[in-house]
Amino acid sequence: MTTRTATARYEGFGKEGKGRLDSPSGVLDATPYGFNTRFGDEKGTNPEELIAAAHAGCFTMALSFALAKAGFSEGSLETTAAVKLEQDGDGFTITHSDLTLKAEVPGISPEQFEALAAGAKANCPVSKLLNAEISLTHTLA
Repeated sequence: MTTRTATARYEGFGKEGKGRLDSPSGVLDATPYGFNTRFGDEKGTNPEELIAAAHAGCFTMALSFALAKAGFSEGSLETTAAVKLEQDGDGFTITHSDLTLKAEVPGISPEQFEALAAGAKANCPVSKLLNAEISLTHTLA
């Protein structure tokens, strides 16, 4: 079992509050977040961006391992995840994570690639965590 942690600190409340995120690895080091980084264009991050990064990374790694297990050792994968936050009554809900994959895997058939990518989408731990619709579009060079 692996456990990872992060800490969020928020000072003040609502739109006027300011937050920061920290992680033991140092990747997040007093990284600012708040209303204006989430809904505006202020420099910093937001939960949806972090979920998108986690989903893109998890899916891409899962597909990489599936390809290696199937005997492929050359190529590249690049995935963008677009996480959608939508109004839900008085609050908000993350409704979608749309994965867009560009792949280069010499020697793989489109059918085998499709099957491995679908398996990675369904089985990466972040996909399993999300209570949202997940789509996958891909191009195979």
